Amino acid sequence: MGYDELIDEALSTGFEGWDFSALQGRITYEGTLPWDYEQLVRDRLPATKALLDLGTGGGELLASLAPLPPRTAATERHAPNLPVARRRLAPLGVEVTDTTATFPDASFDLITSRHEAYDPRELRRLLTPGGTFLTQQVAGRDLEELNTALQAPPHDNATWSLTEATEGLRAAGLDVVWSAEATSTTAFHDIGALVLFLRMVPWQIPAFDVQTYTPHLRTLHETAAPLKATAHRFALLARNEP
Repeated sequence: MGYDELIDEALSTGFEGWDFSALQGRITYEGTLPWDYEQLVRDRLPATKALLDLGTGGGELLASLAPLPPRTAATERHAPNLPVARRRLAPLGVEVTDTTATFPDASFDLITSRHEAYDPRELRRLLTPGGTFLTQQVAGRDLEELNTALQAPPHDNATWSLTEATEGLRAAGLDVVWSAEATSTTAFHDIGALVLFLRMVPWQIPAFDVQTYTPHLRTLHETAAPLKATAHRFALLARNEP
């Protein structure tokens, strides 16, 4: 397809939750993380009585982990995802809210977060004594080559890193007992895939719109080569020691 057709398709394609299936084969990944976040969560579920999943998206991952602990709740702050998550998770008995403020102190013995921001002090409040926080995070320099190629501003949280996360959790009184970080390569094979991706993850380039970035998008399209960018991830496990 030509440039205009790819852009029109990218702008008209619908999506919900964190379903990236429309990009299958158009975005590819080189390298794997040295940890398996899903397995790390699964390993802890049998001993968990109360689970809170932060930033559950459309509930895709959480639903796949069933059977879930007797008390399971989730949050989702991205408004379009909230009804999607509720439809998917309600049959599993999962309460989905857009805030943690309504939960009492010491409500959960496991809190999980994949790519969701969190408040360390709120984690400390919500965790039971001895409770655990498990997270995989997108570092602030993630896919920064996209911003450079489009001459867009860097991430608002460009300094976000394993070091900063560890320091914040420790300052809140949590003990970080394991951590790891890694990079891999993400390749965007056509300009439509890039535009659709930026629609799905609007925080990569805030206020992104095709009209503003048309000159740079056309230049990338005309190169006819995949645009490669470095994905930055880190993970950690923290405990609320009694």
